[in-house]
Amino acid sequence: MIVLKQKTDLIGAIASTLCLTHCIATPFIFIAQSCSIVCCDSTPVWWGALDYFFLVISFFAVYRSTQTTSSYWIKPFLWLSWSVLFIIIMNEKITWFPLSEQAIYFPALALIVLHLYNKKYCQCNNNKCCTNDG
Repeated sequence: MIVLKQKTDLIGAIASTLCLTHCIATPFIFIAQSCSIVCCDSTPVWWGALDYFFLVISFFAVYRSTQTTSSYWIKPFLWLSWSVLFIIIMNEKITWFPLSEQAIYFPALALIVLHLYNKKYCQCNNNKCCTNDG
């Protein structure tokens, strides 16, 4: 459990990278699937469930990273990126409004970059985390 608390930025960056890979791979997988099997037009349940899996993992990574960062500006940007990712994924499932499939790449890339930046430059050095840039 201690390792998870200390490595949330790494976990967040990995989860965001896997999410991005999942989003990039989806069109290619379904093109290949439609060329080989004409009968099925829906996505496999397990593939669609990966969206929720990545959202949950990234939520906890963002939550923990915002608790341990020493940068005041990274907190709202992590939450903003996660919130946009959440809205885009929910919009894909429910279709509230028309949105390009490529829109998901921006918050996923933002989460990757923010987690890596936070891991490198914004970690607290003691048990009490500072709340300002130092």
